[in-house]
Amino acid sequence: MQTELHAENHIASTKMYVTVFLALIVGTVLTYQVWKINLGLLSVMISLGIAVCKATLVIRYFMHVKWSHILSKMALAGAVLFLAIMLVLMSMDYVSRGWQPPSMPWDHHQVLNN
Repeated sequence: MQTELHAENHIASTKMYVTVFLALIVGTVLTYQVWKINLGLLSVMISLGIAVCKATLVIRYFMHVKWSHILSKMALAGAVLFLAIMLVLMSMDYVSRGWQPPSMPWDHHQVLNN
């Protein structure tokens, strides 16, 4: 019962906002440094990991999900799950296109040459 009251009346401190903001700035600088080093595919993976951490900070603190009710957290989890499903299906479609021949220009289609 205490956590429910705390969630409704929560006021975040300025110190917390400044700390999260500085963490986001550090994450941005780290992403830039990883890009400058150019580690190949590893730099993409590191940059995505940093981006996920930054998104987690924004969602938890700036969007106040940390202090939200369980229903809000479940809605967020459902949205992330459907995003993951969409990305997996999209990547499966992208990978399976390697066997297809290149498409023809519009003037070579039979429908347009009547």
